[in-house]
Formats: sequence, C-alpha cells, structure tokens
Amino acid sequence: MAFVNGLIASGMSTKEFSFIGFLSANSKERKDKLEEIKFEKRTLIFYEAPHKLKLTLESMLEVFGDRKVVLAKELTKIHEQYIRGNLSTVLEQIGDNIKGEFVVIVDGSKQSKEEFEISNLNEISLDEHYNFYENQGLDKKEIIKKISKDRNISKNEIYQYFLNK
Repeated sequence: MAFVNGLIASGMSTKEFSFIGFLSANSKERKDKLEEIKFEKRTLIFYEAPHKLKLTLESMLEVFGDRKVVLAKELTKIHEQYIRGNLSTVLEQIGDNIKGEFVVIVDGSKQSKEEFEISNLNEISLDEHYNFYENQGLDKKEIIKKISKDRNISKNEIYQYFLNK
C-alpha cells in the first residue's frame, strides 16, 4: 500500500489512477507495456527496484515524452524522499548510485489516442487522411465531413479535391 501514500504526497491527480506495479526487466516487454498505456489519462503508478529505475525512466521518456513524474523513495521509512520534475530533469537528478525502493508516479496523458491521431492527421496528405477514415469503415460522405471538420476546411473543397482525382 506504499503507492497510496506516494500518490497522496506526490501532488499528482488522485481523482483517478491506475496501479501498474513492476514493469518487466526485458526491454521489449517493458516498452510494449508502456506503449499499451501511453494514452491512459489517469495518473500512472509503478513500483521499481533501484537497479532498474534509470532504464525504466529512460523508457518512459522515450514512449511517453517528457511528462511530469514523482519518485517516492523509501515510503513510510525514516529516509522517505520525493524527487519531482519532468522525466528528463529527474533522470539528470538521480545519478547512477541509486539506492532504495521506489514508487514512480507519472502524470496521465493529456490526449486520448484518438485526439493524438486526429492532431497528426493534419500533417498527412488528404489521400492518407481519407484512407484513415475509410479503414474505419466510414462511407465517402461521412469521410468528407470528418476531414472537413479535422482540417477546418469546407466540405465542398474536400469534395472537389476527391472529385478531380
């Protein structure tokens, strides 16, 4: 139950959280799990051993980006300590001689997977954008309506583009 104390003292949102526990020591499995929860909006809570902490934080930075994080060390013990900041700054602060057991509390994602995909749709071609919605099973009329909304362009302009193809 150390994670409850860590979450409360972290200053992160306690409204909703997801306790993940220990991540795999295997690099691929660890990254796969982080990819799976990348768009989780709830506060994420992990346990981590000192010898794996740096690798875990590096993997989190790579997958999540530079999110806010709190490391809660030796909770409910005399040497209880909190290290707060973004993943990149906390990685710089911890050094290499890491001791103690950690609860790692990570800020949830600010975007859902759908919001992220839509924000990235404006960076791709209209044809790729069309294919994105077509692969979801939408008909042409609905696709044109969604592209128009995503890109803030009139439906007529989008329709004309595809009509001339």
